Amino acid sequence: MEWTADAAAGDWLRERIDDPWRGTMHDVVPRGFAAYARVFHPAVRERPVGRSWPTEGDATAWEAFLAERPDVDAERVTWAGVAAAFGRVMHPLAQWNRLVGADDPYGGGAPRDAAGWRYEAPQEGRLEPGELVALAQILQPRTTTPDAGGIAVWEGWGGLVGAEIDQTPTGLFTVGMPRRYAEYSESDQTVDARHRSVLYRSLKDVFNNPFRKPVWRTGVLSNDISRGPRLELPHRGHVLFQGGVAEFADPDWVMRVPWRDMTTVGWPDPPSPSIIWPDDHAWAMVTEIDADSTIVAGDIELIEAIVADPRLEAASLPADAALSSDADEVNR
Repeated sequence: MEWTADAAAGDWLRERIDDPWRGTMHDVVPRGFAAYARVFHPAVRERPVGRSWPTEGDATAWEAFLAERPDVDAERVTWAGVAAAFGRVMHPLAQWNRLVGADDPYGGGAPRDAAGWRYEAPQEGRLEPGELVALAQILQPRTTTPDAGGIAVWEGWGGLVGAEIDQTPTGLFTVGMPRRYAEYSESDQTVDARHRSVLYRSLKDVFNNPFRKPVWRTGVLSNDISRGPRLELPHRGHVLFQGGVAEFADPDWVMRVPWRDMTTVGWPDPPSPSIIWPDDHAWAMVTEIDADSTIVAGDIELIEAIVADPRLEAASLPADAALSSDADEVNR
């Protein structure tokens, strides 16, 4: 897998998605395929062992709860499991906010069911590594070019690409109001003194050079890639790599992709590709950055295989399906 400056390799996608957007999945998913599947990203739920969660918004109760460090059970849960827990109906066009019974599931804390589970919403814009492996293993034999195709990664992931940083004094005044000096410990006073010294030198340098040019902040990807061409689709820019879906059929893909951040503590898993397609255009896989599910476009046999695979929670979709947050009429 390697970066390519040939962004024109993705022109076929641009020709088959809606511009301007029309509010259907074809804002990001190409038209012209026989069938489509929606792969639901799993959610997570958790519940304290032998007790209940504190009341949302009760800061005192939450402080005491956290201080006790109780055991908490956590598990992945399917959308069907969420629907059952909240007495809702699972269907292909289901929306998370409708399943948990809240227009804004984040406005009043994490949703809770009658059994005391709190639910964390599925990840948006990311397919979990194991699910991508399962999906890739289904996709691999259904193309004549499993080792060649396009792999597009959304350019907006934090720190992925380098960027020019404006050197103005603005940021130097956003450090927050300090505590009274007398409230600092001796070690804090030492650190504070050093901070004030550095701040003074920084301010002096900035005001002595008010017209200096922005500096370049290096990202995870090289500067050549960061400054290179993008695959520009409506409202979305992507860094484009050459590679095949076969690479993602191996669980070790997370260690090999060029956009893995090896500098962050713990080496978190890299984001999954936003779009994958083979050179023969037999299918396309799209994980829209603001969506909690992944869409695959292909032939009928492929879609049936995805829906039937027990490793995935998936459903077939009709063309022009709307997947906005208010599209779930069944659970309104």
